[in-house]
Amino acid sequence: MFDTVCVIGGATLGAAEELSFGYHKIVINWFGGWHHGQPDKADGFCYLNDCVLGIRKLRDHFDRVLYIDIDLHHGNGVESAFYESTKVLTYSVHKYEAGFYPGSGDLADIGRGRGRGYSVNIPLRDGASDETLNTVVESTLDSVVDRFKPDAIVCQCGADGVVGDPHQSFSYTPGGLVRVVKRVVGYRKPLLLLGGGGYNHPNVARTWTLITASLLDLDLSERDIPEHEHLLEYGPGFEMSVSPSNKPDQNDANYLQHIASVVNSNLELIK
Repeated sequence: MFDTVCVIGGATLGAAEELSFGYHKIVINWFGGWHHGQPDKADGFCYLNDCVLGIRKLRDHFDRVLYIDIDLHHGNGVESAFYESTKVLTYSVHKYEAGFYPGSGDLADIGRGRGRGYSVNIPLRDGASDETLNTVVESTLDSVVDRFKPDAIVCQCGADGVVGDPHQSFSYTPGGLVRVVKRVVGYRKPLLLLGGGGYNHPNVARTWTLITASLLDLDLSERDIPEHEHLLEYGPGFEMSVSPSNKPDQNDANYLQHIASVVNSNLELIK
């Protein structure tokens, strides 16, 4: 366990250093993204919080860091680490309902003390689709970036909201996450991309492969899965793409407009 933790944390720290020294504009650690870990204990299967370590390393060189989290679960460990900070803004799009782990990330959770306004939570209901994800991101994230003016960005790309995950909560496809990452890349800031949750391993691999390809201006969504030792796990279609589910999206237009209105109003607290 200790060796694994060292690999995860070390890779994220190394990626942050690559950005800090200007060696690269985008660095990826798909093995990272363990966003639940607490300073004094493991939490949510996370035995450390490499997201926090990476942000702190970036802060050695960049004044303001924006943390974006599109995992199914709220990034509670990262938010709590910077809940009173004006130098790190946390932005999390996640499922939020009574009894669902970790139970944090309400729309009204916006930071504390000097950090009030520097935590942005977008709580979604079951069935969230690519359209819902991109609607809330398009209506809030540009405003966050314009107001906060980050010098570097960390984006946690958990894939447990993708169709086929055992949680059966959201109905994202890899293409939905690709669109979000493309938007983030468009801000032209040093960018650290991290992995995260995801328990349908073939769909996680599809998602992170398509995101990586998009950074290279490649569209692999219509390709077949290449021959390899785990090919049978990608059946029955053996394709890179993942079809959306028929699960009803409980996030209607009025609810999404309400979220955007509250988030954009709270941004007035950022100085």
